Order: sequence, then structure tokens, then C-alpha cells
Amino acid sequence: MSTTIFDKTLDKTTLDNDGFGIKMTYDSQDSKLFRGKSSVENGRFSFDFIVPKDIRVAFGKGKLSFYADDGTIDKGGFNNDIVIGGINQNAPDDTVGPEIKLFMNDESFIDGGNTNASPNLLVVLSDASGINTSITAVDHDIVAILDGDTSNPIILNDFYQSELNDFTKGKVTYTLRDLEVGPHTLQLKAWDTYNNSSQTTLNFVVVSDAILNLENVLNYPNPFVNYTEFWFNHNKPNEPLEVQVQVFTVSGKLIKTINQNVQTTGNLSRSIVWNGLDDFGNKIGKGVYIYKLKVRSTINNLASEKYEKLVILQ
Repeated sequence: MSTTIFDKTLDKTTLDNDGFGIKMTYDSQDSKLFRGKSSVENGRFSFDFIVPKDIRVAFGKGKLSFYADDGTIDKGGFNNDIVIGGINQNAPDDTVGPEIKLFMNDESFIDGGNTNASPNLLVVLSDASGINTSITAVDHDIVAILDGDTSNPIILNDFYQSELNDFTKGKVTYTLRDLEVGPHTLQLKAWDTYNNSSQTTLNFVVVSDAILNLENVLNYPNPFVNYTEFWFNHNKPNEPLEVQVQVFTVSGKLIKTINQNVQTTGNLSRSIVWNGLDDFGNKIGKGVYIYKLKVRSTINNLASEKYEKLVILQ
């Protein structure tokens, strides 16, 4: 069950239709107080959240919007009978801002790493009082500043959703479009429902989409006895990749070839596993071996390869 709770009516707006001179007045409910998910058991569900301090003191009608989906059918509805307003004089104290973690494409991203030109910014937020997504007050948004450009802030309130059955943590997913090749800095600031703020910074480097870039090529564990995984970072998230791993003796004899198709949501691939057997199913001897990792994009035929060493123990 997905739930969105809106603040009471914020304003009334008059529109002019230049062609006919028609005027229309309507109510606007834009400020989302809470957006989250709840499990449904035997037709029943419940959820908790803390109303942001930013709501107006005067009481007024809010709106509850619901959407349910079981994978086969879905249902939706809303209720306008909820009353929002006032102040809780007995609310417990909270003076600590949210915890913020920033990533590009997936949560394996490391600060300063490489990414593609249109990466997904992932923001992981947590706070005992919940995250403020209301737009009623000024300057309490979840806001990102790219490369210090404060004149073009990226407001992320509408992209935040709390975790299932837990209003204290959630995520933002937002796609940055067509970034220039080179180093970038992104600063993010968020507020909890008590209006305590925190901010953090992420550094990243955009690699040209005109090449297939391979980095951090390794196998783990290394040395190994019974199995190892081949890991690599690339700049083609969400693209189907053809990967080939060839293992050679130090004298250059090919003893094992692995071909596998890979597609990752982020920049890290670690799905290729080898059991230490050669192409005939025989256990190979202990020692040092060379392997070549070759990756090709099936979309634009770009390719890249790297050589590394591995050690087998017996």
C-alpha cells in the first residue's frame, strides 16, 4: 500500500485563457507531508509518521491518497476528511539532523569514482523523526547543488519515499542528465520534521560515453582455493554487456574461457564466478596465472580489456 498525505489547501490561483477570456479559480494541494509504503495483511494496514513542524498552525482539511497493488490488480482512492494543523506542545526534543549518504547509480559507488554522463543520484536518508518533504516553509527542501551552482538548485522533495513500514528512513532517486565529461561535486542538504538540517558532499568524475571505461578489475578472493569472483567497474550501467574472461598460464597457454552476458543497474559488476577448473573440467595446479577481461557493449559495439593476475592455492 502506497500512501501520500498532503497538507491542507495552500492557495487559490486564477488562470486566464488568452483565447476566450475564461477565468477559473481552483484549490492547490502541493505540499506532501508524507509519502511511504505499508504492508497489507488480511485487508488491513497501518502506518506512522511525524507531521513536519512546517505545517500551518491554523486547522484545515488535508488529503490522504492511497494506492494498492498485489501484482495482479491495483486500486486507488483518497479521503479529504483529515484535519491538519496546530502544535504538539508535548513533542519530545530532537536537535539532530538527518543522516545522509550519497551514491551514483548504486550503493557500491565510492566518493570520487567514475560514472556515466547521465547517472542516477541515490540519496539514502534516515532520521528518528522522519524527513521533511513539505514545501509550506521556505528553505526546508531536500536540495542538491551541482558544482556550486546555487542559482539552479535541484529540489528533490517529490523524489523521496520512505521505506516499507518505516517512516524514519527512505531514498531519493533522481537522474542527472547530460553532464560534462570531467570532475563534478554535488552537495546535498536535507531537513528532518523538526527542521534540523544536515548536509554532505559527493565527488565524482564523468567518463565519456563514447568509450567503454574499465576500472578496479580484480578477482575476489585472491588467492583462492575453490572459487573466485571477477569484479570490475564500468561506465555503462543498465546496458547489456558481453563479458569474456580468459585465464592463461604465465607462459601464455589458454586454459579457461568464460563468456557471460552482464547487465548492472550501477557501475559495479561482480556476477562472474569461476570454480578453478579448466575448459575440460579438470582442477588446475596451484600457482600464478594471468587473466584477460574483455567487455563489449551490445548497444554501440564499444569494447575494452584489461589484464590482471590471480593466484590459486591447494
